[in-house]
Amino acid sequence: MTHAHPTAGTSASAGAGADAMAVAAGLIDAGCVSVRTDEPYRLPSGWASPVYMDCRRLISFPALRRDLVARGIALLASHGCTEGLAGVAGGEASGIALAAWMAEALDLPLQYVRKRAAGASQVEGVVPAGARVLLVDDLMAAGHSKLRFCRALADAGAQVADLFVVFDYATFPTAQLLAPLGVRVHALATWRDVLAVAQQRGDFTPAARAEWADFLAAPAAWSQAHGGLGPTAHS
Repeated sequence: MTHAHPTAGTSASAGAGADAMAVAAGLIDAGCVSVRTDEPYRLPSGWASPVYMDCRRLISFPALRRDLVARGIALLASHGCTEGLAGVAGGEASGIALAAWMAEALDLPLQYVRKRAAGASQVEGVVPAGARVLLVDDLMAAGHSKLRFCRALADAGAQVADLFVVFDYATFPTAQLLAPLGVRVHALATWRDVLAVAQQRGDFTPAARAEWADFLAAPAAWSQAHGGLGPTAHS
């Protein structure tokens, strides 16, 4: 069972129920989640948020990363996304290790996409013309880097129909960026899942959870009120 998030890309899907809650608990336990009630986090895209996700820590937890890779492949397979794949491409830098583990599990070639071209190439590895490639990254917040990765892969001759991330903020208007490319976004958990676990277990302070809930009730308005981009940023 899956559910869609309206702020994600075309036909977005995410882990649901117990799966999403288990992933959310793993992210908290691995120390990936930080919450501020004073100065907000300012994302590179310009959005402001009281919560920050650092999925780069996951590489140091072998059991958790194996579980996330297995859950990711199961989610993708349930949507038919693993059929006919010719490769798995990781986004620089945090998506490369995750893509490598998924490529190994699927017995597929690996590529990686640079944030910017190095010399004449932005995509490393062999990309057969017209090949369908799965783009993999650790998380998605505003989606700008994912847009650049998709365009670079297309320029290299690949077809990208699906993007997998462990975590999707699912708060900011990423649809305007990715939907025109026809890219479906698949994530194991969102901030709502992580907050639900934190509330159940009493993680973080009550004030932190309250600020978090206020943000999720109106992310763009919260961002604008705290010095970040606002509701009209992409109108």
